[in-house]
Amino acid sequence: MVGSVDLKTALVTGAGRGLGQAIADSIAAAGGTVYGTSRDLATAEEIAARYGTVPIVMDVRDSSTITAGVEQAWSHAGQIDLLVNNAGVNAPRAALDVTEEEWNLVHETNVRGTFLVSQALARHWIVATIPASIVNVASQAGIVAIEERVAYGSSKAAVIHLTKLLALEWAPHGIRVNAVAPTFVRTELTASTLARPEWAAQLLARIPLGRFGEPEEVAHAVNFLLSDASSLVTGHTLVIDGGYTIQ
Repeated sequence: MVGSVDLKTALVTGAGRGLGQAIADSIAAAGGTVYGTSRDLATAEEIAARYGTVPIVMDVRDSSTITAGVEQAWSHAGQIDLLVNNAGVNAPRAALDVTEEEWNLVHETNVRGTFLVSQALARHWIVATIPASIVNVASQAGIVAIEERVAYGSSKAAVIHLTKLLALEWAPHGIRVNAVAPTFVRTELTASTLARPEWAAQLLARIPLGRFGEPEEVAHAVNFLLSDASSLVTGHTLVIDGGYTIQ
């Protein structure tokens, strides 16, 4: 099938629900083996049972759990070929109301965590000369300004540029690094925003295709970028926004 990841093994951060689970499901459906991470053991165990692997407890704000989680997955699998940096948080509020703690939480999770997990796996890939593929989950909020997204949007803009920087440095090693930038997708992360009728209507009016995204639509795009079907694509951010950013 086009976009198949058959016989490849992926690490997906934040795979316990919403977009992360949809991405992990898509990889598994395409024939890949999935190691999903969660910050808590109970969810990690549920993920492992879902995909027939082992629980990987990882908080991407904690470098020690990143190192331990990557080593555990690598040791159990034999090697990891694919990485999806999906774990992320938001602090949707006006810029004047964002606290220092919220700012740090968003940037440490979305940017620092994405970098450290990528770095940990790239060290393995480069030593073992394994061609690999990374997909970072960014956002349209990293491309265009959206109200109440100062911490989140700036973090996702950083992820988009981080994608380019890592793609440039690691291309000689056969490591491709790409990103996806979704619009508002119906998940737990967006539930509070889309539950505000007037605000949801304003956002919907900005999407030319006239609807919000579904997790599976993003997952299919991630699967394409992970797979050999996109073998000449690196440093690219694939926008999945129903046309939001073209205006």
